Amino acid sequence: MDTRIEHDLLGDAPVPAQAWYGIQTQRALENFSLSGTPINAFPELIRALAKVKAAAARANQSLGQLSDIKANAIAAACDDIVQGALHDQFVVDLIQGGAGTSTNMNANEVIANLALAKLGHGKGEYRHLHPNNDVNCSQSTNDAYPTAARLAMVEATAPLKVAIEAICLSLEVKGREFSHILKMGRTQLQDAVPMTLGQEFDAFASSLKSDIGRIDDACKELCVVNLGGTAIGTGINTHPAYGVLAVKALADITGLPVTQADNLIDATTDMGAFVTLSSVLKRLAVKLSKLSNDLRLLSSGPRTGLGEIRLPAMQPGSSIMPGKVNPVIPEAVNQVAFQVIGTDMTITMAAEAAQLQLNAMEPVIVYNLLNNCALLTRAIAMLDSRCIQGIEANEAKCEQHVSSSIGIVTALVPHIGYENATRIAGEALLSGAGVAELVRRDGLLSDDALSQILSPAAMVTPVELTGAAKAH
Repeated sequence: MDTRIEHDLLGDAPVPAQAWYGIQTQRALENFSLSGTPINAFPELIRALAKVKAAAARANQSLGQLSDIKANAIAAACDDIVQGALHDQFVVDLIQGGAGTSTNMNANEVIANLALAKLGHGKGEYRHLHPNNDVNCSQSTNDAYPTAARLAMVEATAPLKVAIEAICLSLEVKGREFSHILKMGRTQLQDAVPMTLGQEFDAFASSLKSDIGRIDDACKELCVVNLGGTAIGTGINTHPAYGVLAVKALADITGLPVTQADNLIDATTDMGAFVTLSSVLKRLAVKLSKLSNDLRLLSSGPRTGLGEIRLPAMQPGSSIMPGKVNPVIPEAVNQVAFQVIGTDMTITMAAEAAQLQLNAMEPVIVYNLLNNCALLTRAIAMLDSRCIQGIEANEAKCEQHVSSSIGIVTALVPHIGYENATRIAGEALLSGAGVAELVRRDGLLSDDALSQILSPAAMVTPVELTGAAKAH
């Protein structure tokens, strides 16, 4: 392999001649091969890094810290990267020592070499434009990297919110489709009281939809950045006006409501915004897992389980049992939820591990949060398109469960009293007789009253009864 020689603190080392990155990226490649996931697995992080570097260059240019030639070349290189250029050159493993220095230097080196090319120089000719002196001017990994990470997470949540909105719409469509189908509700896996299948699906939609606002709130917190704080938040090696100008430039470039933290020392070490986002993602994962569990229960059988809905058949379910079809889509979503819930603990412990003025564990936080956003987005889209939209109701089974259940006796309690209702329920359970049949036998209610009280409308929503039913 053709190489070029570059130099750093540790001495000289070969770098592939065609590589747009440099020696510090090369050392990181040799040191860290942990997750197998390079930066370029998450293009939003690459774009965020480029936007931070462009904002810094513009602020430094306006303050005379960078010449127009250098600043324009850096900004042009960053714009190319935002548009998708050279993403394959962002190669370091997302999990790394050094609090993200390898990621920051990977960006600095690629941007520097691309800017050099725009100025007519070769890769590695850093005397003309340097990764540290110029691209990293007025910055530290400790403010540039977490700022980029926050922006990347805001971007990563956008498709997640779209996926949530789409699956909620599909669930609401099913809610309307199933609004006329009476079924038994259940608590603790035991018969409770009737409801409609539509109400059940409407509740699924409502549960997920509420998390969109919580994601928005987490993103607002993520938009408060420590850019300008450099190493520990004191702003060493920056012009007094740099931080404000850099953050304003970043807001202009990203179109996000980016603001500078009030206390940059606190903001440099505190991971609270990341913990908040992780908590929201965990909450969403818990709800998705519950939804998936319910779909599996409601479709169980098909002949010896609940069988109240039919999930679309996606693939044969067994290598030994002919005709078996499993609920593979909800099962896969369950597993994604377990992953997100588990890594929330990783993120929590990494956030807690901050020491004094820095948290060196940020890379594992960034890795897991970006991965969790992507996992949840894909899982929700899969559940929507390959399961929810194709669900069918088994109306006959729903009707059978209602007619054979003693749960409807609850609707009679205000009219025949708790003691009579308990007696009727016990006899129905032992004899197999219907609740309405036993009430008629004992003359507790008239047929007209029974028909009103046990009507679908009266059992699934508050209704004011009339006549004989009201009199009781």
